[in-house]
Amino acid sequence: MTIPVPTFTTGGIVLPTEDAIKSALWADFQAAFGGRLNQSDATPQGQLVTSLTAALGASNDLLAQYVNLVDPARSSGRMQDAIGRLYFLERIAATPTTVICTCAGASGTVLPQGSLAQASDGTIYYSTGAATIPSSGSVPVTFAALNTGPITCPAGSLNRIYRTVTGWDSITNAADGTLGRLEETAPEFEARRQASVALNAAGILPAIKAAVLNVLNVTDVYVTENSTGSALTIGGVSVAARSIYVAVQGGLDSDIAAAIWSRKPPGCGMVGSTSVTVTDKTGYVAPYPSYTVKFQRPAAVPVYVAVTLADNGTVPADAVTQVQDAIIAAFDPTIGGTVYALQFAQAIAALGAWVQLTSIAIGTTSSPTASSAAFNINQIASIARANISVALA
Repeated sequence: MTIPVPTFTTGGIVLPTEDAIKSALWADFQAAFGGRLNQSDATPQGQLVTSLTAALGASNDLLAQYVNLVDPARSSGRMQDAIGRLYFLERIAATPTTVICTCAGASGTVLPQGSLAQASDGTIYYSTGAATIPSSGSVPVTFAALNTGPITCPAGSLNRIYRTVTGWDSITNAADGTLGRLEETAPEFEARRQASVALNAAGILPAIKAAVLNVLNVTDVYVTENSTGSALTIGGVSVAARSIYVAVQGGLDSDIAAAIWSRKPPGCGMVGSTSVTVTDKTGYVAPYPSYTVKFQRPAAVPVYVAVTLADNGTVPADAVTQVQDAIIAAFDPTIGGTVYALQFAQAIAALGAWVQLTSIAIGTTSSPTASSAAFNINQIASIARANISVALA
C-alpha cells in the first residue's frame, strides 16, 4: 500500500491524516512480514509504526507551514522578512518614545543632531535634528529615547542636559512624549508591504507616503495636498495653495526630507514647521543645487482615560497598575486619528476574571467624559501612566 502524501489543490495544500499514514504503514509492514504481525501499539513493531507515523506527520506539518509562509497574507517571522526584501523593505524595529522639548540658551547656539538630555526616570534622549537657538532664547527640538519601546515621558520630566553644548542652558518638555512602539507585527508588516508598491510611483501622494514610511524609525505618516489656487483648511490645518502637507512621526529629519524630495513632483510647494536643506548630487558636479524641504512634526496631545471597575471583592491590590499597563500596551495612535475609549476595553477584560468594567471614558482634559477623542492632522495622541485613573465602584 502506498503511504499517502500531501497534495496541492486550488484551495492550497491538503495533508493526509496521521490515521491514514498509520494504516498504510501497517499494511506495508504486514506485507513485508507475512501478514501475521500483532498491531498493538505496545509491541515493538507497534512502537516503530507509531514513531514513523509521528515523524511523517511532523514533516508534512513543516511542509504545510512553509507553503503557508510563502503566501504574503499568511507569512510571519523570517520568511516574511525574506518576502519583504523582494520589495526592498525591512521590518520596522522597536521604536523610541519621542518628545518635543524647549531648549533655551544663548542666541546663535547650534544644537547638533544627537544632542543628549536625560529625563527624571534616568532615560537618555537624543535630538533627532539640528537646531539653532534664535534671538528669543529658546527653540523647540524633537528628542527620542535611546532605548526603544513604549517608555512614558510625562510633561516636565525631560529636564536635564546630559552632554554639555556650549551656550545651551536648559531643556524641558511642556507636553507628554509620544510613546515608542514594539517591533512591527506580521499584520503591520504585510499592510506596509502592500502599500510599498507605491514606492515605484512618482508625483503622487501614495509614493511620498511609501517613501517616508520606508525611513528608519518612522512609525506614522500623514500626507495630503491642496491642489487649488488658494489656502485650504484640511483636518484643522491651513495648507497653502498648490502645496503638499506631510506630517511624520519618528525618524531623522534629514532622512525624512530626502525621502520626500525623492518622490515629490517638481514645482509643488510644501508646508510644515520643520525645514531641512536637501542637496541634489544626482548627475551633478559641485556646486550642487540645494532645496528646502518642509514637513510637519505632529504635536503630542495628552490623552486622559478614566476607568471604573466593579468592587466585587476579587480585585487584586495591583489592579491600578495592571489596568494602566494594559491601556499603555493597547495604545496605538495615528497622526490626525481618533482614539476610542472602547478600544481599551478588551485589553482590560483580558487581565482576568476579576475584571468587571462598568465604565471607561476618554478625553484631553483631566476629567474625561467622552467616548472618543479626535485630533487634527498636526497632532498625535500621547498617553502617560499618570493620566490613567482607575476607580472602584
